[in-house]
Amino acid sequence: MPRLLLVSNRLPVTVKVEKDSVAVVRSSGGLATGLLRPHERSGGLWIGWPGDVSRLSETQRTQVEARLAEERCVPIHLSPSEVSRYYEGYSNRVLWPLCHYMLERVPRQDRDWEVYRKVNERFADLVARHYQPGDTIWVHDYQLMLLPGMLRQRLPEARIGYFHHIPFPSSEIFRTLPRREALLKGLLGADLIGFHTVSYVRHFSGSLLRQLGLDTDVDRVMWEGRQVRVGAFPMGIDTEAFESLAKEPSVLEEVASLRRSAEGQRILLGIDRLDYTKGIPRRLLAVQRLLEREPAWRGRLRFIQVAVPSRTQVSEYATYRELVNELVGRINGHYGTTQNVPVHYLYRSFNEKQLAGLYRAADVMLVTPVRDGMNLVAKEFCAARPDEDGVLVLSEFAGAADELHRAVAVNPYDVEKAADAIEEALEMAEPERRERMRSLRAQVKAHDVHWWVSSFLGRLQGLPSVSVRKFQGATEALGVMKSAERLALMLDYDGTLVGFARRPELAAPDDALRELLGKLLARPDLSVSVVSGRPKETLEAWFGTLNMGLYAEHGLWSRPKPGDTWKMLEGVSAEWKDAARPVLDEFAARVPGSFVEEKSASLAWHYRQVDPEFGALQSRELRLKLLETFARRPVDVLPGDQVVEVRPHGVHKGRVVEGVLSGLPPGTRAVAIGDDRTDEDLFAAMPADGLTIHAGNKPTRATYRVSGPEEVRKLLAALVAS
Repeated sequence: MPRLLLVSNRLPVTVKVEKDSVAVVRSSGGLATGLLRPHERSGGLWIGWPGDVSRLSETQRTQVEARLAEERCVPIHLSPSEVSRYYEGYSNRVLWPLCHYMLERVPRQDRDWEVYRKVNERFADLVARHYQPGDTIWVHDYQLMLLPGMLRQRLPEARIGYFHHIPFPSSEIFRTLPRREALLKGLLGADLIGFHTVSYVRHFSGSLLRQLGLDTDVDRVMWEGRQVRVGAFPMGIDTEAFESLAKEPSVLEEVASLRRSAEGQRILLGIDRLDYTKGIPRRLLAVQRLLEREPAWRGRLRFIQVAVPSRTQVSEYATYRELVNELVGRINGHYGTTQNVPVHYLYRSFNEKQLAGLYRAADVMLVTPVRDGMNLVAKEFCAARPDEDGVLVLSEFAGAADELHRAVAVNPYDVEKAADAIEEALEMAEPERRERMRSLRAQVKAHDVHWWVSSFLGRLQGLPSVSVRKFQGATEALGVMKSAERLALMLDYDGTLVGFARRPELAAPDDALRELLGKLLARPDLSVSVVSGRPKETLEAWFGTLNMGLYAEHGLWSRPKPGDTWKMLEGVSAEWKDAARPVLDEFAARVPGSFVEEKSASLAWHYRQVDPEFGALQSRELRLKLLETFARRPVDVLPGDQVVEVRPHGVHKGRVVEGVLSGLPPGTRAVAIGDDRTDEDLFAAMPADGLTIHAGNKPTRATYRVSGPEEVRKLLAALVAS
């Protein structure tokens, strides 16, 4: 298998200092466990932060470096300031709350962005230094969202995967982020982008559409001439290990002890990091509500809530801890007795054996985050129940809810219904409990952490070989153009000379463009033609007084020189319009903001003013309906930039080239510049020595690529200046 370079914020090890010696201990978390086998089997490297080792002596640090090398771990050492601003700052004060829909917790200013970017750059430099041709790079999580794009710049042909371990929010939430475009472009450096659930994939695709205008085709999107795949890969746990732990004699003894201490009581269990996304206060309120309305449960209920300390240096977490403490105290004060309290609150960490004992002893497991990427605790509970008993109450806002359908689903925001769900779980009959648990265990076993790793890597490594076509840019194109005796420019308009407007009539040429065209036309060694999808009336109104060729409706109409009569291609029929117009009108009526533009021999449905995600869905439906309607008729259905156009078959921009070049002196070099698929016909028809320039990031047959209208104008201005 290819060598694997794993990249994450933290290395899968813990550095422990004991007097004069230093130990490096492997972590037992889900990611470390799942990736251990492929890491060892491939002879790869794991790159990440080893934790704060700044207080170690030189000798101790040398020992740590040696032990890390033995584990094939490559450390990136971060200063306290970098940890504070990159990790605790931008990652956990901005990205974490935003991805969990906690906008009120996002700071008013993202002062730590620049440090976040620079640390991602440091990771990129380190990965590039250790990369060998043929390696597979797998980047993990939100702390490194810029890294795939930075690696693509340094290693254009590398195979790069990225996995997002937390929720990806809806496009409406993500668009509130000031640096949204930079983060999306960073992720698009990967060949495969993975999420836990299909809904996160959909949210990511919606953000690409809203922010970058990129439409995802099922599971792939085109970016800078590459095909980027996206997919859902729900992460699992080491099921076998948890099941084995739950059967160990020492664990069973602990289970028996817990049950004896809770004799006559039912055990509710919650195990979470003390994080505001986990829904602990609302969970406590639901337990309180059950005790309040059902006095019979008082004294018969023991709720064990384990809260693992988390991000203790962040002030928001200290405030959150105080809130939880206050609720626990209030409930115990109200419903406790001298012999017993309903809530047993444990603010500390537990090892896996202790967790397995708690899982197996519980009657009901409460996993009720207000938002969670996956939540592996829910899966661990199921794995630790080889007795096939116990009930899982699971938030519908946890990623695990997409898989664990036999859990008791709950909306954690609805305290009353959450109390109902707890009561339902407590009163559930044994046959139903066992049927549900068998189903949950089968799901967790079939999709464990090893399945997750193999499915993601299998997909990534099964993609076609990464081959990045080398495009030349504006500088090289200018050099070729300057060397020609004479030039014939064929220029698309929308998306090439001007940006797109909300309505077609709003994209009229500005004064700067008119001045630029005037300077080009003043050169005796240069001819200019505009080859556009616009109607001939529009082109005549805008450019009729300029000494250049005009070609309208993708070459259907031609007017080579001012004063010439507009001529239409022969043999073109518009009889199909009567059948197409009602279809387009229907979509314009049902999609507010869309409209139909009628040209002499074509029809176009525009949806630039429509919500991008809804408009894209409707455009797909429209294209399917049109293709079905005109399957046996000489008509082409063309998707464009937020437009669907129906035009006669055989009408395309490529038919313009011969007319433009006829009669020009020998030695004239043809230059075509365009931005969308209609311009690909123009590029295809160019002579062998013709110069083709694509304006944008779509796939193209053009030889040169520039970024868009602004760079096109700069190129033409440089040509005039020369």
